[in-house]
Amino acid sequence: MSLSVAYNTARSSLQASQSQMAVVSRNTAGASDPSYSRKIGALTTTGGFARITVLRASDSALLSKMLETTSSAATQKALLEGLQKLSATIGDTELDQSPAARMGALNSALQLYANAPDNPDLAQAVVKAATEMATSLNDATATVQSIRLETDVRIGDSVARINDLLLKYEKANNQVMSGSALGADVSDAMDQRDSLIAQLSEEIGITVVPRAGNDVALYTDSGVPLFDRIPRTVTFSRTTVFGPAVTGANVLIDGIRVTGPGAPMELNSGNLAGLTQLRDDVAVTYQDQLDEIARTLVEAFAEKDQTVPAKVDRPGIFTYPAATGVPGAPAPTGLAGVLRVNAAVNPAEGGKFELIRDGGINGADYTYNPAAGANASFAGRLSGLVDAMSVQRPINTGLGFGPQASLLSLASSSGSWLEATRQSAHQRVEYQTTLLGHASEALSNATDVNMDDETALMLQLEKSYSASAKLLSLIDQMLKTLLSVVG
Repeated sequence: MSLSVAYNTARSSLQASQSQMAVVSRNTAGASDPSYSRKIGALTTTGGFARITVLRASDSALLSKMLETTSSAATQKALLEGLQKLSATIGDTELDQSPAARMGALNSALQLYANAPDNPDLAQAVVKAATEMATSLNDATATVQSIRLETDVRIGDSVARINDLLLKYEKANNQVMSGSALGADVSDAMDQRDSLIAQLSEEIGITVVPRAGNDVALYTDSGVPLFDRIPRTVTFSRTTVFGPAVTGANVLIDGIRVTGPGAPMELNSGNLAGLTQLRDDVAVTYQDQLDEIARTLVEAFAEKDQTVPAKVDRPGIFTYPAATGVPGAPAPTGLAGVLRVNAAVNPAEGGKFELIRDGGINGADYTYNPAAGANASFAGRLSGLVDAMSVQRPINTGLGFGPQASLLSLASSSGSWLEATRQSAHQRVEYQTTLLGHASEALSNATDVNMDDETALMLQLEKSYSASAKLLSLIDQMLKTLLSVVG
């Protein structure tokens, strides 16, 4: 081997060691960055010269699994947070503030009054219990609609974040593609792109599709293009006021509806999917249950015409604005929010306690105790009301509680459904969080920096660098000796 060839080889080896040491230093500096992937200085030889090509540690299968579990966990977390807020309508069981607890208190007050129908204090207790019953349904409705409004705001925030991330993703993806075309090191840009993909997966379930030229397209988990050369616009119109009859707006991606009943390509996971499910499904179902409880209260406490032929049943102790009769199942939307105690039985509003016992809220034809003034011990109507709270009656089958339920069991079933749904969401969050932990750990093991490995590699490179430097020094001495002989 000539001295010139040996010199070029040693010099090439020295430069390669320097480049590899720079890569190790780069890995060491990025070890604490969760979005950083380990860089690999791959040694190649071209024309007898050593060259370093910077590669990036990656695993597409593990990345896809991590993105999937991230989206699923975000869905369940959004649901759980909303369900925990809905549970406020039940409150502390020891405080007896739930609709079911108020229903039990009303039943107890009626039983006591039925045992002493001439006691005005017990009649007042019934009015108080009925008022608290109606108020609990009013407050629960207000809470549900407040949560729906808050969720609608969060949906808007999620859409805004998705659009912002897509714009950033476009820049990162273009940087990767242009750098790849020029043969530049694009590993850091690819890290940034993967970090943006991970952030997007928190908001919306996505599918990553690699393409030629290091291009990567993004689709939703339902197949809607989210980024294909350019970002697709995600649109949503916020609703400023929510009521039981108000339906929230849907989310559109490039004009395609991806949320709401009947959406052709509905999102399956992500924070956005969880929020829309909370606003349009869970909260609406719970509101329907509250409305059915209110409707059943009106029906159970309704007055029947005592004459022949009988006229239609009319609202008794419980009524609602512009009431003309007793509504059938399913309940009118929002009934729980406007349910109230009839002013006719409340002396504070010009009414009389005795109408609870005797009937006649809707006129003489609806009087159960014809000798009301002379028969203060009449308990027939009160006993009938107590029985009515336990009678099985047709209910809205869409609630999932069967075709029939008593007033007492319906209120209890609603509370149990809410708690069971919350507990189920909590379990799913724990499960998905565990899966996410395993997926993240597996990806981390494949792509993150191991400081022990980097330290060992640095020591090895230092030895190689030292050997190359010594060889160069030796060649330099030999060249000087040769030149001195020639001279």
